Amino acid sequence: MRTLIISGGTIDRDFALSFIRGYRPEYCVAADRGLAFCEAAGLQPDYIVGDFDSLPAGRLEKYLSGHKVPVRTFNPVKDYSDTEIALCHAIEAGAGQIALLGATGSRIDHVLAGLQCLHIPLKAGIPAWIVDACNRISLHDHDFIIRKNEQFGTFVSFFPAGEAVEDLTLEGFKYPLHNHRMVNSDSLGVSNEIQEDTARVSFTAGRLYMVQSQDGRDN
Repeated sequence: MRTLIISGGTIDRDFALSFIRGYRPEYCVAADRGLAFCEAAGLQPDYIVGDFDSLPAGRLEKYLSGHKVPVRTFNPVKDYSDTEIALCHAIEAGAGQIALLGATGSRIDHVLAGLQCLHIPLKAGIPAWIVDACNRISLHDHDFIIRKNEQFGTFVSFFPAGEAVEDLTLEGFKYPLHNHRMVNSDSLGVSNEIQEDTARVSFTAGRLYMVQSQDGRDN
């Protein structure tokens, strides 16, 4: 089931609507202020979740008074972010893949929390991406390929999600690597580019963030 989570970060409306049309979600979860974007864009979520501390006053009431969309509310004093709660619900609801909009923005602490949350679907064996107008971020624990005609943007960067990624090998890239030990103080993986029709990424241990990106001026 193609699942979309809309969180309360910064969302480029034109990009988001274009992405949603192409992604064709079968299930949509609005997390906290993500509900405001859904309303403004005319989108009907299938499930609403959050503490709603950042949702404008009055927006939630109509959903709590007889609306058909299920709402699960949490106390703002809680141990989990709204995005993490939404992710756990999506997995329980049977998500086969998950795209997250609104998980990036000016609050770097929330961005980092969103990146940490990608470990949850990875552990469950569910492909997941954080997407915005300039980036597509995913987390991997085994080898994979990227087809040039399917990549997002121009640049591809890699970062270890932990202490180290062992024996990292990049084939089909402008800057190839062979059996490199990438540690978390290593910036070598920034701003690579795919040169061949299919690029290959392999490693023997660790977890690897991939950031496919484009400069904002290219939008």
